[in-house]
Amino acid sequence: MTPTRPRQFASDNCSGACKEALTALQRANAGHVTSYGEDAWTKAACDAIREFCGLPCEVFFVFNGTAANSLALASLCQSYHSVICHESAHVETDECGAPEFFSNGTKLLLAAGDHGKISPPEINRLAHRRADIHYPKPRVVSITQPTEVGTVYSPAELDAIREAAQSCGLALHMDGARFFQAVDSLRCHPGDLIRASGADVVCLGGTKLGMIAGEAVVFFNPSCAEEFAFRCKQAGQLASKMRFLSAQWVGLMQDGAWRRHASHANSMAALLRRELSHIEGLGFPFPTDSNAVFVKAPPESLASLRNAGWKFYEFIGGAARFMCSWDTTTDDINALSADFATALRRHPPK
Repeated sequence: MTPTRPRQFASDNCSGACKEALTALQRANAGHVTSYGEDAWTKAACDAIREFCGLPCEVFFVFNGTAANSLALASLCQSYHSVICHESAHVETDECGAPEFFSNGTKLLLAAGDHGKISPPEINRLAHRRADIHYPKPRVVSITQPTEVGTVYSPAELDAIREAAQSCGLALHMDGARFFQAVDSLRCHPGDLIRASGADVVCLGGTKLGMIAGEAVVFFNPSCAEEFAFRCKQAGQLASKMRFLSAQWVGLMQDGAWRRHASHANSMAALLRRELSHIEGLGFPFPTDSNAVFVKAPPESLASLRNAGWKFYEFIGGAARFMCSWDTTTDDINALSADFATALRRHPPK
């Protein structure tokens, strides 16, 4: 029988809810409040996110990241437009066509780039590849921060992307499912990254930071947000008891909870990378900038790990991915590292 592990590394979605989110939910559950987001908890959450960003913005809450990214892109595009994104971007590889569906057919144009990052030359190449009426007109650049392989765009890299996008007349969308981890990794103010990128809209992920459910779609270009509430309603993303999505954000934003959880996940990934680097036969195709560690290992050793009860993905980035969470412990790291070493002794590289 395969052993049962108390914690896993397949995704930071595997983790439970953090105490700050649960406490806020419990408080929000006291009594009756106005529905559909017309409540004090939702107002407080919007204000907290504005303070976090340090910029004027319009904030909306949806149930999950697929809806956040897809509806945000739809708000920037017409059906005859196209979105330039990295070939490994989540909106391309893991959204089941939702961006195309919610935008009524907007096409994704795929860019190459090392370490999961889109580059200004690729933006220019795709934006100017064709200009005839038979081709979907480029309208948006979509970047993922951190990228799908766990690397982080620096402010300088974001600034270069902003310049390229603006020179091509393109809007910019940022998939920030793990944006908090990127901010912690770079030791900067969130607004610095948003300003550097020139983002029209950023999707902030709360689930991967310890919330039960809920993502925030944050518009820094108010004209793009004018009818976004209608998109949310039509797509089944308007929560009747909105306070149970928004209150969690209040908990995460208070007293630096978001920073503690993001920093912990990042530090656990750094520790895992250090421990695994001592094991002969393992390779690391990408830097460990945030809370993801990608490992190249013999297939037999990975099978041995699964037999020992560990869960992880291999279809992302062409290597085994191990995600650390807000609640990952050093015991988890030590147990995985020990089993990895055992697996490599049994199945060394050929």
